[in-house]
Amino acid sequence: MKLKLFAIIATLTFGMTSCNDDDEAIVVVEDNTITGIASNNANLSSLVAALNRADLTNTLQTTGPYTVFAPTNAAFTTFLQANGFATLQDVPIPVLKEILLNHVVNGAAQSTSLTNNMYLKTLAKGTASSTNTLSMHVNTTSGVKLNGVSNVTTPNVLASNGVIHIVDAVIGLPTIVTHATANPNFSSLVGALTGAGQPDFVGILSGVGPFTVFAPTNAAFTSLDAELAPGGIAGVSTANLTKVLQYHVANGNVLSTSLTNNQVVATLQTPQSFTINLSPARITDVNSRVSNITATDVQCANGVIHVLDKVLLPTF
Repeated sequence: MKLKLFAIIATLTFGMTSCNDDDEAIVVVEDNTITGIASNNANLSSLVAALNRADLTNTLQTTGPYTVFAPTNAAFTTFLQANGFATLQDVPIPVLKEILLNHVVNGAAQSTSLTNNMYLKTLAKGTASSTNTLSMHVNTTSGVKLNGVSNVTTPNVLASNGVIHIVDAVIGLPTIVTHATANPNFSSLVGALTGAGQPDFVGILSGVGPFTVFAPTNAAFTSLDAELAPGGIAGVSTANLTKVLQYHVANGNVLSTSLTNNQVVATLQTPQSFTINLSPARITDVNSRVSNITATDVQCANGVIHVLDKVLLPTF
């Protein structure tokens, strides 16, 4: 009887232990990281596949925090078609990695912290700079629009290591033209660059470069129009307007940290140059007119933009 009782107790003990072991084996820990949330969203399966191909999946599972602008499957389909790729497997991994990093920003930026005409720094780098990561323009005039091409359709999907904003288009690596056209404060500059009789500035400033562009705002063009009264800007010949525009562009990716006091900058309007002065940062053109540098280091894939409050004038 003692032996039988011992056998029964041993069997029950073994059974209970087995059940406990089984219970522990099927415990599932929910992944609330950016990668985990994206993996559980069927509409982001292309993004997850792209992250896996570019070996970035683990990155977005780390502490962060990160802000990710997540393109939908439809956005990836449009991107592939527009760039001549049949599938994600056809996109070179280095290219895909940079494009994906161009959707990631350090910090957890919810939509309420995004303001009109602000620039964010992504984790991507173009070929123009080894130190300055690419800029992302934010337009909040109607919803949230990024670099003039991608709209936030679902904001503030909170993750344990940041936040996801779902977007309707893949955000390509921005050129100087991308940033000039995305920011409505540069519409006068864009109009001048694309005016009748001008060289193909869009083609030039979309090229490899790198270029440094000192970009006057709309207010700067309005001021110039008054300065040139009574004829205004309309009285400037096409040839002279070309000279004005070329006078705002220099070769190289010259960041603000590389500018020095009394530095003479050669421009594409050869052989004319202008002079940099610091404290405060400003430019003196060949006509002794002074323009303030109001914003710096808007990084593009093929160069950098610094913002001016006055149009520079060369000698005609």
